Amino acid sequence: MTKLITVEEVLALDKAMPDHVLSYGTHPEQFAHLYLPMERGPYPTVILLHGGCWRSSVSLDYFGQAARNLSKLGLAVWNLEYRRIENGGGWPTTFLDVASGTDYLQNIASIYNLDLSRTLALGHSAGGHLAHWLAARKNLPPTSELYQPNPLGFLGFISLAGIPDLELALRDNICSNQAPKELIGGTPEEFPERYAQASPARLAPIGGQQIFIQGTQDDTVQLIHIEDYVKKAKARGEDIRLITLQNTGHFELVVSTTPQWQIVEEKVMQLFGMG
Repeated sequence: MTKLITVEEVLALDKAMPDHVLSYGTHPEQFAHLYLPMERGPYPTVILLHGGCWRSSVSLDYFGQAARNLSKLGLAVWNLEYRRIENGGGWPTTFLDVASGTDYLQNIASIYNLDLSRTLALGHSAGGHLAHWLAARKNLPPTSELYQPNPLGFLGFISLAGIPDLELALRDNICSNQAPKELIGGTPEEFPERYAQASPARLAPIGGQQIFIQGTQDDTVQLIHIEDYVKKAKARGEDIRLITLQNTGHFELVVSTTPQWQIVEEKVMQLFGMG
């Protein structure tokens, strides 16, 4: 039986120092690590969103090596931190941070030679949910607490073991200890409108390219959740792909030395039309 990478091994990865650390707000968690290629731009831009069940025990650091690898492919990488459940996050703060941190790129694009006409969101686990939500938030009603005008657009997004629907995640105990409930501030019965606005599956159709990459041995986010969303999206005529990887759990997808990560890189480059 294949030995799978553990969360402890992922969190122990050596950090890859960014080229710049930039704040998009005044809270200590409102910052991002910017990784830039050696060559001259303008650079297609990837927004990275880490996982960790939206909890403060996991930070953006584990995505550092992957971010540096992507920068070596000629991409600018914005590894975004945000407030999580225990450090000021939850409803609506986590979502507003992710949105504001993303839109902040419009303020610095000319400084760092970012080509924001070629941008994608890439997230893992809870970060896959947030990357998916970023691509979908353009469909929020103006009355939503999460609504922000003129959101940055995307060519598409890539979700690595991401969570499309928070209500189903809560029902099936994805991210145990009731993390979706804590993120939203209550149950679907208490706050149906919040779940509708925070679950990207409820904000469809999304448009753009959608790529889901999932390990068949992932016991954190079950494959059936992704398959159900992909089936419905295909029925709507959306441009969506599901890539399932054998001998792959929840964390092989984000470790830059694995063959699974090489597949992620290939899909990133293909989405940009560079592969």
